[in-house]
Amino acid sequence: MIGKSDKYIREKKEDKPVLAICYDFDRTLSPDDMQAQGFIQDAYGENISEFWKETNELSEKHNMDDNLAYMLKMKETAYGRMIFNKKTLEEYGSKVKLYKGVDTWFDRIRKMGEDHNVIVEHYIISSGLKEMIDATAPAKAGAFKKVYASSFCFDDRGVAFWPAQVVNFTNKTQFLFRIQKGVLDPNDPDVNAFFRPDELRVPFYNMVYIGDSATDIPCMKLVNSYGGHSIGVYDPETEDKSKVLKMINENRIRYFAAADYSEGSEIEKLLEKIIIRTAANDALQQQHFKNVLEGSECTNPK
Repeated sequence: MIGKSDKYIREKKEDKPVLAICYDFDRTLSPDDMQAQGFIQDAYGENISEFWKETNELSEKHNMDDNLAYMLKMKETAYGRMIFNKKTLEEYGSKVKLYKGVDTWFDRIRKMGEDHNVIVEHYIISSGLKEMIDATAPAKAGAFKKVYASSFCFDDRGVAFWPAQVVNFTNKTQFLFRIQKGVLDPNDPDVNAFFRPDELRVPFYNMVYIGDSATDIPCMKLVNSYGGHSIGVYDPETEDKSKVLKMINENRIRYFAAADYSEGSEIEKLLEKIIIRTAANDALQQQHFKNVLEGSECTNPK
């Protein structure tokens, strides 16, 4: 690896395969937008669709990133109604509803990995708010290796005053490269450093990306292109498969399943197959690297 800085802590390459499962959040782990599960109602009113309509208008008027627009809209609508600080966002985040089985999913899949000698790590890559995601029960229980999401800067009184991080559908892909190289700090410039294939901590073929819509397509396509696994999920209550069927017909995803994460569910069975494949594929890759090294030594004797 060609490194640029020793300032940041980086993840070391493990002695067994690491499977990184990366999730969108809204409508992937939760059935609705996190902002629409209490915050919009209290800060703006019950007409949630009007809030998003005005957010879109704000974005178009100023040629503004959609996520910056919703963050500004949240701050503006909160003014005079509540203190828009980290504590408030955490309180709303703690009330976010999760799909069935999510509360035990992360530990179950990690244990499934252990049974097959695979290290399973869970990551969030979301355009939602980190402050709210961090307050959900799974996050507080340590379910996630890293949460990449939009977030605010807070002043000395804890009040949000400026965006700290904005995650949109295109820049989501940078976080896959960070996970691939073990360069997890979002400010670490070594995400652009060169790594030999045998130095990569989590090759793309050892990644799973789970999402629900077109905003996840760049990540899904990237993972697919290198032999990884992309899964589209749909709401098990509405059973509306239109988005996932469109994505699979356009070769955006490899699989789809209901967002039911309970024990014995379709998506759990799918992950077990991926874990088993990861263990076998890693053994083949290690053999490949060994043969390449031996071939190099033979061609270029000391």
